[in-house]
Amino acid sequence: MTRVTLYTRPGCHLCEEALLVVRRVRQRVPFELEQLDIESDDRLFARYLERIPVVAVDGLECFEFFVDEHELERALGPAVQ
Repeated sequence: MTRVTLYTRPGCHLCEEALLVVRRVRQRVPFELEQLDIESDDRLFARYLERIPVVAVDGLECFEFFVDEHELERALGPAVQ
């Protein structure tokens, strides 16, 4: 199954908005959702501090700052068609 990873941190309003979009898409297209708090890992924190939220589909970073709902569906591939 496809895995969508959302890199986030507490108190990030853009992260909260991205999560809402991801959840809406998930209602239509099945995928595993993994949420990673960048503050829980020094490497993640260094890598994503200035870029969150970041959304990756099966390890490929597709969005940062904002998530386009229709583009996320496209990124999820044939399962949407």
